[in-house]
Amino acid sequence: MLLTIQYTGPEAAELGFLLHKNPDRLHSVTLPFGRAHVFYPESGAQRCTAALLLDIDPVGLVRGRKGSEGEGGLLDQYVNDRPYVASSFMSVAVARAFNTAMSGKCKERQELAEKPLPLKAALSVLPCRGGEDLLRRLFIPLGYTVATSRLPLDEHFPEWGDSPYYAVELEGKVRIRDLLTHLYVLIPVLDDRKHYWVGDDEVEKLLRRGEGWLEAHPERELIAGRYLKHLRSLTSEAVARLVEEDSPDPDGAEEIYSSEETAIEEHIHLDVLRMEAVAAELKNSGARRILDLGCGEGKLLRRLLEDRSFTEIVGMDVSHRALEKAKERLRLERLSPAQRERIKLFQGSLIYRDRRLFGYDAAAVVEVVEHLDPGRLSAFERVLFESARPGTVVLTMPNVEYNVKFPKLCGERFRHRDHRFEWTRQEFKTWAEGVAERFGYAVRFLPVGPEDPLAGPPTQMGVFTRGT
Repeated sequence: MLLTIQYTGPEAAELGFLLHKNPDRLHSVTLPFGRAHVFYPESGAQRCTAALLLDIDPVGLVRGRKGSEGEGGLLDQYVNDRPYVASSFMSVAVARAFNTAMSGKCKERQELAEKPLPLKAALSVLPCRGGEDLLRRLFIPLGYTVATSRLPLDEHFPEWGDSPYYAVELEGKVRIRDLLTHLYVLIPVLDDRKHYWVGDDEVEKLLRRGEGWLEAHPERELIAGRYLKHLRSLTSEAVARLVEEDSPDPDGAEEIYSSEETAIEEHIHLDVLRMEAVAAELKNSGARRILDLGCGEGKLLRRLLEDRSFTEIVGMDVSHRALEKAKERLRLERLSPAQRERIKLFQGSLIYRDRRLFGYDAAAVVEVVEHLDPGRLSAFERVLFESARPGTVVLTMPNVEYNVKFPKLCGERFRHRDHRFEWTRQEFKTWAEGVAERFGYAVRFLPVGPEDPLAGPPTQMGVFTRGT
């Protein structure tokens, strides 16, 4: 069974350091069920590929067994797909061969180990009990593009139909440790047939390997259930702890941080100016059906509801508490039936593909992007510009150059304590133009708020228009 990891870029030759495996040597690891070999089919300055070859000994694996262990008897132990497909055996091999890389440690190139890199992983034969749809549901939320090819049961007998096996390529800009961890957890989830005993220690292992991504994954219950061999008590414990770790009160913290940001910007009435500017661009676009993504407490929604040219207005936010406050701000219970039909609120995330976002004329994304981890920007881009694909997108974010004009920042770098980044005008322009080019949009830029000759405007706006 073969797994390859490819790094393409100016520092591609450093892949050997990141994986702690010298490209000039063959590295072999003895496992309880066979051997794993790491080698490099190519190692150049611009592209480097590492391969993990797993050689399972099916006879040695069952030697000495006297019972069936519920899998069809000893014959089934000798005649099966284990030597040929990626399964929990491959996960064990990944952990053993790349243990240091999975920890994120790299003494020689630590700064590179912390960076998201353009990586591609390929698995030649991956069992997927759930089909291509499950593959995509597991990996796309983590920021990967997924390419699959379903393999026939026997290429010489096409009438036998397709097998449950896929050739899979995953491509994304991620840290090497994240890629390895995602593969380690999700390969046995896709196979859904772990080869070893699962007990309490597997819960700890899942939580440790899933730290930082599993708690927010939309399929976390499915992942936990399959990883823990559908043992209800273990799965319930894992899910409960994941929910607990998904921040004890993120909504409460968000309210505090937002009030701080409002206080910083209030002397120039920037919040009002933003909403007016966004609403004006949405109206100018001719759009009638509008999405407000990351709608918060509904400030823009209330402004849009006043304009009857907008026939359908939808607000989405990840925070349930924010949506409840939006309902109060909009006084939904007091609206006339005709007005009530124009507006809808629902909970959702901007980094997960959602069919509810399809088919709208325009989308507003107001002061939202800077709250995303940089590693999740590519997932956001695909969700909005590739999947939902509205005709117009109006997106705003802070201009970090203007922060020197806010005395209440008191030396803080960003306006909001939950901001993961704030961009200069050039950084925003470079990102927006790249998004437009990749997804078939044109983009123009507009200032929002009073412009300073040197610092520019306090808020920068990009208006994306989809090409025909």
